[in-house]
Amino acid sequence: NIADVTANWVNAEVLQGEIDARIKALADLAHTPLFFGRLDYLHAPGLGLAEGASKGAADSASDEGAGGPRTGENFYIGRRHVHDAGGDPMVIDWRAPVSQPFYRASKKDPMDLELRRRFGYTAGELTAYEDEHLTDPAEAAQTSRLLQSEIERPRVGPMRDIVATIQPEQDEIVRAGIGGSVCVQGAPGTGKTAVGLHRVAYLLYAHRERLARSGTLVIGPNRSFLNYIEQVLPALGELEVKQATVDDLVAHVEVRGTDGAAAATVKGDARMAEVLRRAVRSHITLPVEPCMVVRGSRRWRVPAYELEEIVRELMDRDIRYGAAREALPQRIAHAVLVRMEQAGEAPDDRVQDAVARNAAVKAVVKEVWPPVDPAKLVLRLLGDAEFLAEQAADILTPEEQRTILWAKPARSPKSAKWSAADTVLIDEATDLITRTHSLGHVVLDEAQDLSPMQYRAVGRRCTTGSATILGDIAQGTTPWATDTWEEALAHLGKPGSAVEELTQGFRVPREVIAYASRLLPAIAPDLTEATSIRESAGDFEIRTVAADDLDAAVLAACDEALTKEGSIGLIAADARVPVLRAALEATGVTCLAPGEETSAESRLTLVPATLAKGLEYDYVVLDEPAAIVDGEPDERTGLRRLYVSLTRPVSGLMVIHAAPLPAQLNGTGAALL
Repeated sequence: NIADVTANWVNAEVLQGEIDARIKALADLAHTPLFFGRLDYLHAPGLGLAEGASKGAADSASDEGAGGPRTGENFYIGRRHVHDAGGDPMVIDWRAPVSQPFYRASKKDPMDLELRRRFGYTAGELTAYEDEHLTDPAEAAQTSRLLQSEIERPRVGPMRDIVATIQPEQDEIVRAGIGGSVCVQGAPGTGKTAVGLHRVAYLLYAHRERLARSGTLVIGPNRSFLNYIEQVLPALGELEVKQATVDDLVAHVEVRGTDGAAAATVKGDARMAEVLRRAVRSHITLPVEPCMVVRGSRRWRVPAYELEEIVRELMDRDIRYGAAREALPQRIAHAVLVRMEQAGEAPDDRVQDAVARNAAVKAVVKEVWPPVDPAKLVLRLLGDAEFLAEQAADILTPEEQRTILWAKPARSPKSAKWSAADTVLIDEATDLITRTHSLGHVVLDEAQDLSPMQYRAVGRRCTTGSATILGDIAQGTTPWATDTWEEALAHLGKPGSAVEELTQGFRVPREVIAYASRLLPAIAPDLTEATSIRESAGDFEIRTVAADDLDAAVLAACDEALTKEGSIGLIAADARVPVLRAALEATGVTCLAPGEETSAESRLTLVPATLAKGLEYDYVVLDEPAAIVDGEPDERTGLRRLYVSLTRPVSGLMVIHAAPLPAQLNGTGAALL
C-alpha cells in the first residue's frame, strides 16, 4: 500500500501519479517485439556509449563466428532499453549512439561492424532473421527482404513507428543536433512525418532534462491528422509531447465566420504584422501636462518635456507594449526620486514603488500609454475604414484594405464572426503586447500550407528553441501556400536553417508516384521527381465511366478493394462526399471519417480531398479527379490537391472518372486501363 510508505496523503497521490506515468511509459504495443536487430562489432565500441553499457554487459564477446574469435561486442537493438535483474542491458534503445550503425552502416562504410542482423516477426513471434556481413568482400550488397516486407506491410489503424526501417538519409535528419532548426522537403511517401516524430523522440532521449523544462510540441494541419499520428510517440515511450493545430495555438476567440480566398490571403500576408504594430503603438500619446506627485507636505513636479523624453526612450527601445507600459510608472517614479535626493532626502526602493503606484503617476500612464485589448484592436482595425487606412497607409493598397474590411462591423469581440485568419491577427497583436511563451522544440508538419502570418505565429512558440519543419511544396493547397522554404523559414524567424530533401519514397507504388509526378511541371517545376524503392508493382487502374454510372462504379470499386487486405480510402471532392456517403449507406456499407481508427471489421474511410493530406491507405479509390480540381479557387491549387489525393495509396490506386481527366495527366508512362 502506497499510503504505508508515504508521510501523508499528498505524497501518496504524487507517488501514485509517478508510478502510473512510469507504467504508461513502459506500456508496449501488442505484437511488438522487444528487439528488431543485432549488431556485432569488430571492436568494443567503448565504455558509456550504450546507455550504461559496459564491457561484458551485452552478449558475450567470445562467441565464435565465421571469422573466428571476435574481440568486439554484440548489441540487440529495440524500441526501448531493457535490462536484466542485475541492471545489465539486454536491449539497447534505437536512439543510443551505439545503435546508429544499424541505420548508417554499409559495405562502403561498415562503421566497425562485422555483422548486422535484422529479425522478422509475425504477431510478435520471431519468424526469420537476415544477416549482412559488412566486412566480408565475398558477400555482395543486396536489398534486405525483411526491410522490404516491413515497408510494404498493410496499413490498418493509426500511423506506426518506423524504428526498424529508418533509412540512412532519414537517420541523419532524426539525429541532427538540437542547436539548429531543420527543414525537410519530402515528396509523398518519403516518411517525412515519421522522421519528424522520431526526431522528437531522439531529442527527448538526448536532451531530456532541457526539453522537460522547456517543452515540445507537434503541430499538424488538422485534428484528423493528429488523431492519425497520435500513437507514434507513446509507442516509443514519449508521453509528454503535446499536439495541436495552428488554429489551436491562436484560439483566442471563437471562430464562427469564414473568409474568401482574397481576404484570407491579405490577412495572412506578412505586411499585416507592420499594420498591427502601427495600430498598437497608435495608442501612445506624448504627454503635454506635467506630473505632480504629492507625498505628505511635499510636492514633486516632473515637467512635460521630461515625461516626453521618458516616453520617447521607451518607444525607441521598441520593447513590447505591455512591458513598456509596466516600465513607464517606474521611470516616472525614478524621476521623482532624483528630485527627492537633490532635496536632501534618502528614498529607497520602497519609496519608488509607492510613487509608481501614486494616483497622479497612474493617471499619466493611463493617458499616455493606455492598456490595449488585442481582440478589440483587431475588431477596430477590420471594422473602421478610417482607422485601417491610417495604420495601413503605404503598406496595403486601398483595394486590399477594402478586401479585408467587414461589410457590417461587429459591436464587440463576442458578437463578431471571427475567421481563422482573424485569430492569427489577434495572436500577433497579443504578442506585440505580451511576449509569447517559447518552447524547446517544435515540429511543424504540412508546413507548406501556412500563410506568412501563421508562420510567424508558430515561430513565436520557438523563438528560444529549435524547430523541425516538414512539408512538400508540391502539396501546397492554399492560395497563400509558400513558394520557397527560404521564404517560409524567414517568416518563422529561422532564416538560414538547413533544408534537406527526401526524394526516395517507401510508401507510394512506383507506378502511382510516376503518374502523379506528371503534375509537377505545373505545380512545382523546381522539385526533383520522387522515386520509390517499393518492389511490389502495386495495383493501378483508371476507369472511365458514363456520368450516370459514376456512383455505382465507385461503389463497385470499393467492394473490389475490400476483398483485399488492409485499409481502404475513398477520396473525393468535398462536394461529392455527402452523395457518396448516402450511396454507401444505402447499400449497407459502413464508412469511417478521417482520423477514426480502422479495424478488421471496418476498413473503409470516406475522405474529403481537403482532409487527405498526411493520411495513407493500402488501397485508394479516387472519385472524379476533375471535381477535386474544380473544387479549389484556382487551377494550380486544384492540381496540387489532386496530387495529394493521388499519392495516398500504399498498395493500389483505382481512379474512377466520368469527366475528362486534367490535361496535365495525359501522356505516357502508366498503364491506363
